[in-house]
Amino acid sequence: MQVKEGAAKRKPLKVEVFDALHESILAGRYEAGDWLRQEEISHRLGVSMTPVREALDLLVSSGLAERVAYRGVRVLRMSSPDILDSYELRLLLEAAAARKAAEAISAEQLSGLRALLADEAELTRRGDLPRQREVSRSLHAGIVSASGNLLLHRIYLDVLKTFPDWMLYEHLYRHPELLVESVRQEHQEHEGIVDALENNAPELAMRRAVEHVLQRGRELETYLGIPRHALELREAQIQHLIPGTRSLTAIADKETI
Repeated sequence: MQVKEGAAKRKPLKVEVFDALHESILAGRYEAGDWLRQEEISHRLGVSMTPVREALDLLVSSGLAERVAYRGVRVLRMSSPDILDSYELRLLLEAAAARKAAEAISAEQLSGLRALLADEAELTRRGDLPRQREVSRSLHAGIVSASGNLLLHRIYLDVLKTFPDWMLYEHLYRHPELLVESVRQEHQEHEGIVDALENNAPELAMRRAVEHVLQRGRELETYLGIPRHALELREAQIQHLIPGTRSLTAIADKETI
């Protein structure tokens, strides 16, 4: 893919480079742990080093890459315990945030979430996966922001960076036969959470948020090989911290397709 500096009219050049690298990572052209060399990227995309450096910063902030002191930037590489830690925290934080958001969400925030849902509904092709990932993350962050708890929002954004959603999207990129049903289901789950927020139904919003994250957990098992017993152990350890829900494992089994 070639990015021309003079042709970037609609987006800043650093965003054009970020988009190109984002798609390359989701397509598996870069794998976990691969180094992202500024010189190679600059030459391949036909741009100067400055937008490449800025694009690498965007990759790090979006959770796709990590900066290693004195060595550079590489595609994020996570161990199974790291992934499980992130999954456990997402369950706790998104349950709490959805419950509070159902009580505190403003009309403006709700309108923003509805706009993201409308955007997401159109993203059904393999080439849409980078944008699908961005919209999904924005929607989740918007729900947490609507809780009104600024500290919770900041902590959640840090946790979201550590969740390997890009690896799940990479699996869909390599298996396009799964794409339509997967994005349809994710959109339906997002819509269900936003409906509960609009109806000011805290318990329902919390339950639907939990069900949604549990579904991502089953994708971690199916797509990435994270052991089910490890996922279920983390779920059992925090069950008592999420009131109003029955067994998390039972919910996950119900939601698995």
